[in-house]
Amino acid sequence: MSLNSDQMELPEADILKHYPAATVLLEGFEHAPRIATAVAASANAPAERSPGVGTRRRFRSTTPGLVTRRTARTDGVHLIDRIEAADDGDALTSPLQATVQHALRRAVAIALAMGEIYADQTALGDLKRANLAGDLPPARKSEFSDLLTGEALITAHTLGNALAYLLSSHLSEVTVEVGEVDELLTDNGQLALHGALWELDQVLATKAPDDAHLIAAASGFAEQLMEKAAQRAQGAPQLAGFAGSAWHVEADDLTLRGFEPASKAKSTTLTMTFKKPNEVVGNHIAKYQAMKLAKMLMAYDFDRRLNPFADLGGFIFTFMGDGKPGTGKTTLIQMMAGLLNDYCLNAGYPFRYQNLSTDNIDSYQGKSGQNAKAFINTILDPSVIGFGTIDDIDQLAGKRGDRQSSAGQLEITAVLMESFAGANTVVRGNCTFGMFSNYPENVDDALRQRAGARFLVDGPQTREDYIDILNLLMGKNHDIPLGDHTAFAAQEIKRAVAASFEGHARPHEDGLLQVYEQVEGQIGALNTIAKLGTYLKAIQQADERFTGRAIKNITDAVKVRAMDFELPDEWMENPDLFLFQDYDTKHAMIADLRVPITVDMVVQEINRYADSEFRYADKSDEVAIDALVRDFGRQEAAKKRYLGGKG
Repeated sequence: MSLNSDQMELPEADILKHYPAATVLLEGFEHAPRIATAVAASANAPAERSPGVGTRRRFRSTTPGLVTRRTARTDGVHLIDRIEAADDGDALTSPLQATVQHALRRAVAIALAMGEIYADQTALGDLKRANLAGDLPPARKSEFSDLLTGEALITAHTLGNALAYLLSSHLSEVTVEVGEVDELLTDNGQLALHGALWELDQVLATKAPDDAHLIAAASGFAEQLMEKAAQRAQGAPQLAGFAGSAWHVEADDLTLRGFEPASKAKSTTLTMTFKKPNEVVGNHIAKYQAMKLAKMLMAYDFDRRLNPFADLGGFIFTFMGDGKPGTGKTTLIQMMAGLLNDYCLNAGYPFRYQNLSTDNIDSYQGKSGQNAKAFINTILDPSVIGFGTIDDIDQLAGKRGDRQSSAGQLEITAVLMESFAGANTVVRGNCTFGMFSNYPENVDDALRQRAGARFLVDGPQTREDYIDILNLLMGKNHDIPLGDHTAFAAQEIKRAVAASFEGHARPHEDGLLQVYEQVEGQIGALNTIAKLGTYLKAIQQADERFTGRAIKNITDAVKVRAMDFELPDEWMENPDLFLFQDYDTKHAMIADLRVPITVDMVVQEINRYADSEFRYADKSDEVAIDALVRDFGRQEAAKKRYLGGKG
């Protein structure tokens, strides 16, 4: 396997030489917990003679100055015995228990190898030798301490990362809540391993009654350890080199990219009913943009981990599809997922589709946010092509300040806002997220504005559309003639889309149309940047929610229009023509297809975006007014009934 340009090979020999030390750690070592509290006894600890009477005498130091030091008894950690105790009914080690033992030994060996590489590439190796010889200069003690902390965090994170990766293919439907990792010790790499393995022993003792829970508990602990180490590493010095590097383990096909979690590039198995583009009647712009976006995603370069469209501008990372019930949002999802599934099967790319549904809202505090984050991470995985949908987002994501929103809904809102346009959001171009709603006015304003593109899903509109959808849904089990009509001619995508875009030369919503006519009457045709900016300011004065983020979304949409071309179908059917080319070649091929940005494009996209915001605002205001009218009516009726009864 050829390595990416930014990857270094972690030699297998460097891992295997640490197997003996890793095996010794699994067989047993002594550790006194310093931060966490023990909840389980050692795997081979002798039973108490009677309740409340321990097997050893309590030790209390009599040395002056040491009386107040913690004197918790060291317990032997015997992970091999602990793992084999997951099924007390069988004297032999089961295949899954052996899998966990081998994965854990390998993960420890990889962690030791990475710690050794870090020591060799920094001054840590020399400072360790100087410290052993008693020659460590006082001026370098602080640097030595920082480097030891870095070694500890790298060792702990690599242990969790490798273990989670090696166990990922053995996970079942069983899940285990392991809680937060406490015993993360940063004195040095060896002590970090002791603390992590001691806490893993505690988790397995309380959470692994059988093999299925053993795998789930070990994997869950690895995820928590990795996350805790990554959080601690954010403010630690001496880690920039490791954070920006990538190491590849050939035997496991494991790539360690700094403090990013590694994952196997596995596809999800889709059981949905796919729709062909000609089976989507109406919704011309939405259908066209979904077809373009599916091909855009396929341009992603797995070696560079970047999409030329994301580099050139015009990639749609998030979009919102809104429309009345029954206008075809689900059909649009089925069409786009089907296209991506077929393209990825043809190219041999792993593809993941997942929908965030109401099942992910949990009454347990914090669980809804965890579910949403797991959904985001599954789709963001840079080793796959991803498509994530949030159907009926108005029911899933709570509106801040709305008393009807549950704590779980607000957690999901916070996660989506941070993930779609947060400080740490990185758009690689390997995935896209679609939010769909019948009532987008009920979606939090800030979350809705994080949708970079708007797909108006308005369903069939013309007489030809209704004939086409009737003909499609009737099927073939009839002899009724079609009549004077050419089936699906009106669905010719390029002609329909051109007409739809031209229709946005003037606004559709009455409130925006008034602003447009007023500005145009004052300054004339909108044909310069200054005049367009004046129009945008006038929109902001009419609707204060029209902020700088709205301008960014509009300019992104204009860049998409500059990419107003479909990648040829032959490029998808024959991957060698485009998909399997190197990044620079793909970048050049796409750049050659770009078209110039025109004033008409900018005006149309301003109107399209602003129309949607005015439509949402008008709906939201009408809903609020109707609710107040009903409340006033109830109050008036209650007042009359009360006065009537009193008289």
